[in-house]
Amino acid sequence: MSDSKTPDFLVVIPARLGSTRLPRKPLADIGGKPMVVRVAEQAKKSLAHSVVVATDSTEIQVACNEHHIECLLTSANHPTGTDRLAEVVQLLKLPNDALVVNVQGDEPLIPPELINQVAQTLADHAECAISTVAVPIHDVAEIQNPNVVKVVLNRTGEALYFSRAPIPFVRDSQLAGTTKHLRHLGIYAYRADFLQAYTRLESAPPEQAEALEQLRALWNGYRIAVHTATEAPPAGVDTPEDLERARVLLAKA
Repeated sequence: MSDSKTPDFLVVIPARLGSTRLPRKPLADIGGKPMVVRVAEQAKKSLAHSVVVATDSTEIQVACNEHHIECLLTSANHPTGTDRLAEVVQLLKLPNDALVVNVQGDEPLIPPELINQVAQTLADHAECAISTVAVPIHDVAEIQNPNVVKVVLNRTGEALYFSRAPIPFVRDSQLAGTTKHLRHLGIYAYRADFLQAYTRLESAPPEQAEALEQLRALWNGYRIAVHTATEAPPAGVDTPEDLERARVLLAKA
């Protein structure tokens, strides 16, 4: 473990125009600004030394430039946002030990403190290549919901496994009220050398079965530190209804 001084890190926000449920999502207007700009502005409230949008769209790049948000134009052929982050590492010539926090481009309400926490968790776990966040689940329906990703940790706070299934499975009904379940949140911090290595890793069988990209790292022996937050942040924007909710909440802020 390192000491707990504030780590040096940057935020990268992958953003692409393609979205099946909400077309042109990063450019959706929220209170007079594109959503990707709102996300970047939230990220700038964190302790990150810089915030960069990584996109394959010149339209997104123009929107960022208009609002003085740093933006890098990256390849249109990346299969995942993690691959896009790896290109950013190359473009910025980041050192191997640089900490990169991946903030999704559809999280205009993400708490800046959550960004700080995921970076701090990785800094405090020198043996880990990745850190992420989980929150306790209190609703039984969420435990059963395959759209809610669950994670089980070991005694040091590292991920043992991620699944869409209800894990840990409670065999004895008498333990149902005492077993803790954790929901995984999709914010990550990475070491730059892991991002470079990730692009060379083959997709793993558990990853294919669960459709969970983070299982590729576990399958290949990389360790993932997990910060357990007390409560979930506001949900991201996936649908027109989500977008309207975000507009209302930001108007009140």
